[in-house]
Amino acid sequence: MKRNFVYLACTLVLGLFASAVQADPPVAPFYEDVIKMSPSGKLGQVMKKEKIGTSIKGAQAWKIAYVSSDVAGRKHLVTGLVVAPLGVAPKEGRPIMAWGHGTTGAAQNCGPSQVLNPAVPLNEYFLIGGNSWTDYGIPSIEEFIKEGYVVVATDYQGLGGGGDHQYALAASNAMDMIDSARAASSMKETGAGNKTIVYGWSQGGGAVLAAASMPEYLNKKGTVADHLELVGVVALAPHDIAIMLPNATTNEDNAKKSLDGLIKMFTGNVFDFSHMAMSMWGVRASDPRLNLTDIFTNDGAKVLDEVIRNKCMHAVADTLNFNFSNQYKALLKDQITNPLNWTKAMVKGSVNPVKPVAPVVIYWGNKDTTNPPIMGKLYQDQMCQMGGNVNRVQLPGDQSHFTTPGSSAPLYRTWIKERLEGKPALNNCQQGSTLPS
Repeated sequence: MKRNFVYLACTLVLGLFASAVQADPPVAPFYEDVIKMSPSGKLGQVMKKEKIGTSIKGAQAWKIAYVSSDVAGRKHLVTGLVVAPLGVAPKEGRPIMAWGHGTTGAAQNCGPSQVLNPAVPLNEYFLIGGNSWTDYGIPSIEEFIKEGYVVVATDYQGLGGGGDHQYALAASNAMDMIDSARAASSMKETGAGNKTIVYGWSQGGGAVLAAASMPEYLNKKGTVADHLELVGVVALAPHDIAIMLPNATTNEDNAKKSLDGLIKMFTGNVFDFSHMAMSMWGVRASDPRLNLTDIFTNDGAKVLDEVIRNKCMHAVADTLNFNFSNQYKALLKDQITNPLNWTKAMVKGSVNPVKPVAPVVIYWGNKDTTNPPIMGKLYQDQMCQMGGNVNRVQLPGDQSHFTTPGSSAPLYRTWIKERLEGKPALNNCQQGSTLPS
């Protein structure tokens, strides 16, 4: 009966798809132009920019499109947002804050820079007080501008610049963050210097951890800004997929067991299932050996590709809930095929097991069920063994995944200021997690 229901639902949904004229989701002219462009420049090279208004006092802002690359070494164009103080910059230049946003979706119109007024403080749709269908804005933007910092916020590839978004592949997202800082540094209007902080939440939290372990990419020559100096890494409720897949790339049996376990972990409800499905869609975009039909039924793969390609995150979950209700798990195949190539792609696109090039601080809440805090603990253990400087801080009170950015802001702003002043960072590798007083 369950399979018949899902078959009927898939048939009806696919029939509706076939009867309608399908098109990519609509984007504004700025992004239409970018999607048609070729990423033929240097890493970080700004290929298009547009000055926009902002309500942040003493600030100026631009939408930008710049060159970056992914885990396969393929160049692509990425859109984003740059906000800089007005006035004359100091001789040494302004510090750069590179922000990595959390999950917004995988469609071309899910980039945060595409909302009507993007250069504002972080606005989360999930919280009471949110006023949009998606998260947008930049945490602590007002405070950072007052401090004289340049802030740049990447959309990540595939969220306005063309191509399929490699969602949850932290390494690709990290390259987009690093190159966004290069782009901001190359813009004379910003007055940016070379000291750089990367900070990110959720999907962006994983990206900053990955960025910290990319010394070769950070030190690449021939970019538009070879002089960047990463001095600090702030991860808010981050993910690290590779740390959850030990021995998953050694053989087919281990790969299947690990992948089965990971999928099971994130299929408890339709919201988690939507994240999992979008993650697999993003991993597939990174490796031509992978197909959605390795994991999902033929009809399920068609439905998921159509929905994820055209809708942002919460609309994906709502669509699956409306069409499949509590039968969404039946979109999965009974037996996964090609598991070893999947786990290899996941590990390759995750955080490298390399000592971080700069101090790292992780902020996490005890009520976070979206990105289990154990990932941050395992990451800390791994990097501490390599001699890294990693501080992991439990936020006071009961904090969820979605309250983490706001509750951590006073703490990370102080931490960032101290890094820019050259003060040594607390390393609690030996003590474990700490609770601020």
